[in-house]
Amino acid sequence: MASGVKAYSNGKNKNIRLYVCKDYEALSKKAALIVAAQVNTKPESVLGLATGSSPVGMYKELIKLCKEGSVDFSKVCSYNLDEYFPIEPTNDQSYRYFMNENLFYGINIPLDCTHVPKGNAADIKKEAADYDRAVANAGGIDLQVLGIGGNGHIGFNEPTDTFILPTHVVDLKEDTIKANARFFASIDDVPKRAISMGIGTIFAAHSIVLIASGKAKAKAIKDTLEANVNPQVPASILQLHQNVYVVIDEEAASLLNEYKPE
Repeated sequence: MASGVKAYSNGKNKNIRLYVCKDYEALSKKAALIVAAQVNTKPESVLGLATGSSPVGMYKELIKLCKEGSVDFSKVCSYNLDEYFPIEPTNDQSYRYFMNENLFYGINIPLDCTHVPKGNAADIKKEAADYDRAVANAGGIDLQVLGIGGNGHIGFNEPTDTFILPTHVVDLKEDTIKANARFFASIDDVPKRAISMGIGTIFAAHSIVLIASGKAKAKAIKDTLEANVNPQVPASILQLHQNVYVVIDEEAASLLNEYKPE
């Protein structure tokens, strides 16, 4: 086990492997090793990727591992979870721009094998359907990386009355807009809609790694892992998946009480 990382388990959710890390740096290294192991085991892996602040450290570690020759992304293809709508891919707040700057330009993945939903699509509903079709044609996601919102959203799947399965257009909740405002000059500049992989597309991944850091995510992590499965906490659906890694730091784990050291 990596330094500063402890493994935990839960009798109810034996499919979930929980790693509580000392801090964000240890979390990022652990998550990167999980992704690298997937690619080393299957060089032509299909990776599902996430944006936001949570995976940035992991991406830095993956760039380092790639430059060291410890992992080779040359046969990998990737599909990102989501994108703002409407937004141009060249906009420095777009998720295409984020991925290029934080990962793709630093590793040896062919850029034409990287996919982010088109936030400038003329027909956004057609783009959503085409995106699901492309994921299916690629054989599905081998390993899906997820962050989590303070309200339990994954991708841009916001709390709703029912789980929405396919890729779809989302009206962002006010708390999500406020949380993302730190990346924009003004809250008024934050797009109010997005295109997001649906819960069904995410759930179809062969394995999933969820990462979270900080006290602000502690309640969302507790509700995800210990509350009943509920579309008001979209990430809680992961309790039903057969192969999930949850990699969090001590602050994000601070409200858990059902997980015990292995």
